[in-house]
Amino acid sequence: MFKNEYLQKVYAEVEARNAGEVEFLQAVREVLESLEMLVEKHPEYEKNGLLERFCEPERFIQFRVPWVDDAGKVHVNRGFRVQFNSAIGPYKGGLRLHPSVNASVIKFLGFEQVLKNSLTGLPMGGGKGGSDFDPKGKSDAEVMRFCQSFMTELQRHIGQFTDVPAGDIGVGGREIGYLYGQYKRMRNEFVGVLTGKGLTYGGSLARTEATGYGLCYFTEEAMNNMMNDSLKGKTVVISGSGNVAIYATQKAQQLGANVVALSDSSGYIHDPDGIKLDVVMEIKLSRRGRIKEYVEAVPTARYCEGCSGIWTIPCDVALPCATQNEIDEAGAKALVANGCKVVCEGANMPSTPEAINVYLANGVLYGPAKAANAGVVSVSGLEMSQNSLRLSWTFEEVDQRLQGIMRDIFHNAYHASKECGAEGNLMVGANVAGFLKVADAMLAQGIAY
Repeated sequence: MFKNEYLQKVYAEVEARNAGEVEFLQAVREVLESLEMLVEKHPEYEKNGLLERFCEPERFIQFRVPWVDDAGKVHVNRGFRVQFNSAIGPYKGGLRLHPSVNASVIKFLGFEQVLKNSLTGLPMGGGKGGSDFDPKGKSDAEVMRFCQSFMTELQRHIGQFTDVPAGDIGVGGREIGYLYGQYKRMRNEFVGVLTGKGLTYGGSLARTEATGYGLCYFTEEAMNNMMNDSLKGKTVVISGSGNVAIYATQKAQQLGANVVALSDSSGYIHDPDGIKLDVVMEIKLSRRGRIKEYVEAVPTARYCEGCSGIWTIPCDVALPCATQNEIDEAGAKALVANGCKVVCEGANMPSTPEAINVYLANGVLYGPAKAANAGVVSVSGLEMSQNSLRLSWTFEEVDQRLQGIMRDIFHNAYHASKECGAEGNLMVGANVAGFLKVADAMLAQGIAY
C-alpha cells in the first residue's frame, strides 16, 4: 500500500490503463514503492506529471510477422517494440523470441531497461522488443525467414541514433546475424544499429560473456563491501543454462566458487562435485541439447524434472539466470532455510514480490536484476561506442571497463540506499539511483517531452 497520495494515484492510473498486464504492473509497483521518500522531497515531480510520464511508454509498436516454414506452410506471429524512454539517450534493449512474449512482458522489460541503462552511466534510454515466435526446433532456414520478415517491419522504427536493439532470450548470434543482414539489405547502411553482432561485422569481444561475468563482478563487490566476504569457497546454485548461466558459472568458478546446479525449462542437474562446464557448453552451445544429457557424461550427477526444486539445493549464493518470477515465496523460504545468504539476479525480475520480502526479512544480500544483470547492456553500449569510432577493443579492455561499470553500479545503488534511509536495501537503492538520472533529464527537457 502506498503512503504517498501522488504515488497511489499514479499507480491506480497505470493499473486501470494496463489491466491484466501482470508483469508490467509488478515492475511498476516495485519501483514506485521504492520512490516514496524521494517523491516527498521533490514536489516538482507531481507538478510536472513526471511519474505519469515515466510509467507510460513514449511509443509501443505491435506488428504482424508472416513467415513460411520448410514445408511451405505460412505462419503468423506477433512482433513488438516498446520505446519506453529516451531522456538520456537512444532507446536500447534486447529482442526476445519466446512463446511467452506479449505486450505485458515487453512493457515490463522496457520499463526495467530504462533504469538498468541509467545505472550503467552510459547514454542509453530504455526499450525492448521481440515476438511470440519460438526458435526451438526450427531449422536455420526457418529462423532466417522469420528474422527477415520481422526486420522488414522493425527497420522502420530503429536506427543507430534512435533505437538500437540487441539479443535476449531466443536471440543469439545466429538471429542477430539474420536480423542485421536484412536491415543492411533494406536500408543500404552499415551502421551499429544492432549489438551482439559477430566479430567479423562490428561485434564486441566479451559481449557474449557480459551478463554472466557482470553478475559475478556485482555479486563479488557487494559481498566484499556488505559482508566482508567473497565468492571464494562458496557453494553456488545457478538456474538456466544459456549464455548468462554458462558464463556466470565460468566466472564464479574462476573466482573460487563451487557451482553445483544448472537448469533448463525441463528440469535441473545437481553435481555436488562442481559443474563440468565443458560438458554443459558442448551440450547447450554446440548441440542446442537439453540439460538432462549432462548425467550421461557425468553419471555421479543427478537430474530432476521440473525447475522449482533447484532452490531446495543447499547453497551459500543463488544466482537465478533463467526467466521472470522463477523464485516464488516457497522457493525463497527454501533457500533461506538451507543457509543461502546472497541472491543476485542474472535474469530479468526472476523473484516474485513475495520472494523479495522473504530475502529482506531474513537479511539476505539481495542484488536486483536491474543492477546485477546490467553487464550485457553495458557491453552493448561499449559496442555502440566501438562502432561509432570504427575501432575494436581487446577482450581485456572491454572486460576491464565492464568490471568498473558493475562496481560503480553497486556503489551508486548502495549510496542511494543510505540516502533514502534504507541502507543495504539494494532494490531501493538501484531504483532510486536509476530514476534520479532519468528524472533530471526529463525535467530539463520540458513537459512536452
